[in-house]
Amino acid sequence: MIDWYPYVRPFFMKMDPEQAHWLALLFLKTGLVLPCKSRGESLKVNLWGREFPNPLGIAAGFDKDAEVIASLFRLGFGFVEAGTVTPLPQPGNDSPRVFRDIANQSIVNRMGFPSKGLDVFVKNVQKFKKRHPHPRGILGVNIGINKEQVSPVDDYRKCMEALAPLADFVTINVSSPNTAGLRKMQEGDLLDGLLAEMRAVRKKLVLIPPPQIFLKIAPDLEPEQRIDIAEVAMKHCVDALVISNTTITRPAELKSELKEESGGLSGELLKNMSTEVIRDFYRLTHGSVPIIGVGGILSAEDAYEKIKAGASLVQIYTALPYKGLGVIPRILDGLAELLKKDGYKNISEAVGTEISIDEKKAKAGVG
Repeated sequence: MIDWYPYVRPFFMKMDPEQAHWLALLFLKTGLVLPCKSRGESLKVNLWGREFPNPLGIAAGFDKDAEVIASLFRLGFGFVEAGTVTPLPQPGNDSPRVFRDIANQSIVNRMGFPSKGLDVFVKNVQKFKKRHPHPRGILGVNIGINKEQVSPVDDYRKCMEALAPLADFVTINVSSPNTAGLRKMQEGDLLDGLLAEMRAVRKKLVLIPPPQIFLKIAPDLEPEQRIDIAEVAMKHCVDALVISNTTITRPAELKSELKEESGGLSGELLKNMSTEVIRDFYRLTHGSVPIIGVGGILSAEDAYEKIKAGASLVQIYTALPYKGLGVIPRILDGLAELLKKDGYKNISEAVGTEISIDEKKAKAGVG
């Protein structure tokens, strides 16, 4: 397969980021996507009684309104997370709201959950499921709240009630930095009440099998906050933690004119921070809560690092504008080679191995 993206990348990099994204969606809507070949047994992942063809997913934010799910599966993703969707339509924050740091392969965005709303989103998912009763992978949705909402819990409830019957998993987004007050939902009592309500809604719907409930958290958490979130997640039997959302920190390497722009930072400059948070939560939960690692994955090596740090699955997004669609097969093929090199028969064998090695060294007194 010829990777044409290096030839057109300069053109896309000169475009406004949102225009480039719109153009990518327009192409995917045509359905003119050649199906990606299967990567074999070594990359299959079995979790919650569901088989993922491979551990690579597309993160929320790319397909906000569930418009191109089929094409994303055809590209080779093992799972797709559509959204973030809000109950009511909203335009998001004012433009400009997306900024590239090309040298560091990173992006600052303050989109603010632009959404066509729950009704449109549900219709798009229903249309996909009708046309593809046996999809090529696992389908998830990411739910959020409206900027002008009265009760965050009510907004999450509406989304859960509408989408739980349609999805394999529902991710509760409490970690975007671009909706005022949203990150407060990560605090102990608020998070406890929210997760209790989400579990109650799922139980009331009596779905067989029920969708998994994931929780997406921020990387900008103090040690005490991480401990609290881990305890609440285990208390409510959260099925997975998505680690992490974008960061509000501004590393020294970030392009100087972007340091004053508000919003979340993703891409290469988020990579090490998100991986460190993955390691910490893998330890805090004793590996009992599966982790979806996201943040700065641009290569197979980046994905493998997060897997060894404790992630059972991984997601990409910022890699697409910088690397093109060819990054998907490169990551999958690269992961298969890395597994083979390390003597693993399946990707699940590599999960958390870095932590185990670190702990063994610590017990042995090795620096």
